[in-house]
This record gives sequence, structure tokens and C-alpha cells, in this order.
Amino acid sequence: MRLTFTDQEIEKSMALYKVFAKAFKSVSEHSIRDSKEHGFNPTEFAVLELLYTRGPQKLQQIGSRLLLVSGNVTYVIDKLERNGFIVREQDQKDKRSVYANLTEKGRTYLDEIYPIHSLRIARAFSGLTQEEQEQLIILLKKAGIHSQHLLFR
Repeated sequence: MRLTFTDQEIEKSMALYKVFAKAFKSVSEHSIRDSKEHGFNPTEFAVLELLYTRGPQKLQQIGSRLLLVSGNVTYVIDKLERNGFIVREQDQKDKRSVYANLTEKGRTYLDEIYPIHSLRIARAFSGLTQEEQEQLIILLKKAGIHSQHLLFR
């Protein structure tokens, strides 16, 4: 593990961080606008999107996948359940595990709005070619894995 960096390497890393943060914020605004248009806060929309694209999820997995603390997950799940978009289901094999799953109402609603959301996100990335998008995916995964690895050293 490298412990020393040149001033130039540090400056380049800080510039990269700032550009990355601004780009993330700009692209995220498209998703935030979508969620608000459909009457959800961004976290609620992210939970619905996760369940729609990945299927039923353990409540603990939802929190870790969306970087939420357990209290926030419970609050969001409660609200979405009250509004009839999701249901909690106990794992039949492990009674301690509880899953969140879309209801028919939730799935039907997302069948309607998710294609529009996907198009808006595609539009947000349309400044990059398909090849550039693939390269960016590879590079961001590489940076994220390395950064995560360093947290536990």
C-alpha cells in the first residue's frame, strides 16, 4: 500500500474528486426530479427501484445497498407499506429475516413510470458514447473497490 504521494498526484486526486462529485450531483438531480414528480422522496424512489429491478430484498440489504441506516430503512418501508406499494414478508426458512417486496400496486405503478425514468437517466448520460459509458463503469468500479478495500486496512 502506497503511503506517499507527490504534490501533483494529490492535486490531480482532489481535482478528480471535485469533478466526480459535481458529475454525480448533476446526474442524481435527474433521478431526484423523477422521484418528486411521482410523489416520492429520493429514498423512497430508490427503494422502489431496487425492489423493481432486483426483486424482494432483506431489509438489512436495502440499507446497505442504498447506504441507509436501519432507522431510515424502517421509516421508508413503513411509509411505502402504508401507501400499498410494498409488503413485508417473513422468510419461511429463517424467521428472523424479513423481506420487502413490491405489491401488485407497486409493480403496476413502476411498470408505468420506470421506462420513463430509465429514458431520463439515459438522457443524462447521453453526452458520453456507449464505449465511454462502458469505460466509465469499469473505472468507477475499479476506484470504488480499491477505495473500499483501503477502508479496512
